[in-house]
Amino acid sequence: MISDEIEILVNGQPRMARVGQAVSELLSELELDGRLVVVELNRQILRRGELSEVKLEPGDRVELVNFVGGG
Repeated sequence: MISDEIEILVNGQPRMARVGQAVSELLSELELDGRLVVVELNRQILRRGELSEVKLEPGDRVELVNFVGGG
């Protein structure tokens, strides 16, 4: 049976994602603004313009770091 979901790691925690899901779609599901988060995929930092182009693959490791403002 072919599954339409893959397992990835997000900040070290297992998570299911759709086959062919873009990183930007993952951010939307997590209610994160791609302009305010740094995305590292398999130890490579992604540029904002890549977020909708890069598709998640089984076993991908995604690290998300939010910017925090203050003063």
